[in-house]
Amino acid sequence: MAPLKVMLVDDHYLVRMGLASIIAIEPDIAVCAEASTGEQAQALFRTHRPDVTLMDQRLPGMNGAQTIRTIRQEFLDARFVMLSTYVCDEEIYGALHAGAMAYLVKSVQRDELLIAIRKAAAGQRHIPAEVAARLADRVAGSQLSARELEVLRLLVTGRRNREVATALDITEGTVKLHVSSILGKLGAG
Repeated sequence: MAPLKVMLVDDHYLVRMGLASIIAIEPDIAVCAEASTGEQAQALFRTHRPDVTLMDQRLPGMNGAQTIRTIRQEFLDARFVMLSTYVCDEEIYGALHAGAMAYLVKSVQRDELLIAIRKAAAGQRHIPAEVAARLADRVAGSQLSARELEVLRLLVTGRRNREVATALDITEGTVKLHVSSILGKLGAG
């Protein structure tokens, strides 16, 4: 089976090299292209058609969310993992709304980065606890149901879907439906 093709988009060369080094160790993932701007990312996406793109939020010119939206206009099935130095609820919301499958802070551990890449490639979202907490702050007093708020509160503590299901005595599939509904109501689904 061919390795997952990953494109790196970050305006800092050393960040791209660090990400490339992490990915190079994995037999099932390979870097297919690197870009330092959103405009370069668009052109390279057309050429290389990566399975997943690791996208920096703050790029010169067109930012990460704008770049995702632009690429997804042409390639609806494009998959993105947003990377940022900041945990800003507006940036998180904007990235997920643009189509990112995950939003990771650049201090993320190697294992979680690789999980996010593999989940994005499989069409699944990955929302770390720190990011989920920021989203929860944004939805205080929102239109979420009591059950959705319970699910979100448990996710914010770092629990996985299976653990949330056990804690609430529901199936893991039901948890996934609640997560999908939460993201939809936030405009991030």
